[in-house]
Amino acid sequence: MRAVVYRHYGPPGVVEIEDAPVPVAQAGELLVRVVTSTVNRTDCGFLSGKPRVVRLFSGLRVPRATILGCEFAGWVEQVGAGVSSFTVGQRVFGYDGVKFGGHAEYVTIAETGLVAEIPAGLSFEEAAPIVEGAHYALNMIRAVNVTPGQKVLVNGGTGGIGSAAVQLFVHYGVRVTAVCATEHLSTLKSLGAERVVDYTREDFTALDDVFDVVVDAVGKSSFGRCRRLLVPGGIYVSSELGVGWQNPLLALTTPLLRRKRVLFPIPKDTREDVLFLKGLVETGDFRPLIDRSYPLEQIREAYAYVTSGQKIGNVVIRVPAEAE
Repeated sequence: MRAVVYRHYGPPGVVEIEDAPVPVAQAGELLVRVVTSTVNRTDCGFLSGKPRVVRLFSGLRVPRATILGCEFAGWVEQVGAGVSSFTVGQRVFGYDGVKFGGHAEYVTIAETGLVAEIPAGLSFEEAAPIVEGAHYALNMIRAVNVTPGQKVLVNGGTGGIGSAAVQLFVHYGVRVTAVCATEHLSTLKSLGAERVVDYTREDFTALDDVFDVVVDAVGKSSFGRCRRLLVPGGIYVSSELGVGWQNPLLALTTPLLRRKRVLFPIPKDTREDVLFLKGLVETGDFRPLIDRSYPLEQIREAYAYVTSGQKIGNVVIRVPAEAE
């Protein structure tokens, strides 16, 4: 099978398309023929090995998983012994942030893993990006414990995490103000944001408004800059560690002051969340925002685009030349 392989950390140029053995579905596993995958921030972090804390999970000196791609969508090609929830020929999507493997023509995943049937009417390109950004957003939303009617600001509302966060907050009845560039204001409105702020024309940290929660979904601001936006007892949560790893440190210290505080939730990967997101897709409450797609042969270009910080939503990889 064709697979995108990397054997040492570095920029997009370190990946190569090679022939690799087709994996075999073991007991309790599915073999999926991959139609689409994605390149996202998780993949980019594991490719570069930065921040270096990533290497505690990916391998200290060299990567343990040499085929990246934590998201995929495709057909069930084979089922291992004991599998009862899936059948050959079923369309599925999934996420594996441990083994990865989606940047190849075939991938295996446990029946009990983060995998589910693709909702009816959804294409493979639309299905592949359902989980990665949304499960990070979902973990943050649950950590801050929002209630209907509260006000939330999302910085980076058009990113993979941010665009999911906007939709999920709206689903929970929260009033959302979202920050993005001029050309994406209408997109955020279509996702349900009550108010949109153009950061190219206005400093969102100077808004004459306060919020119960500020979510920095791109990690480009800080608690110090956003603190004035929070109500007493308000919460700041970021998708990034922050300068000097300040966000995990502030998450330990600010709750002691019982005022405005920082949370830095560690994401949990559960199949229940995948099924929950599938349900939201089926009801129309969530749809992954897609920027563009690339054929597998142009995966270096896809990585370069994602690492440029210019993408909105998600970048899809078509594993066959034309996604089925």
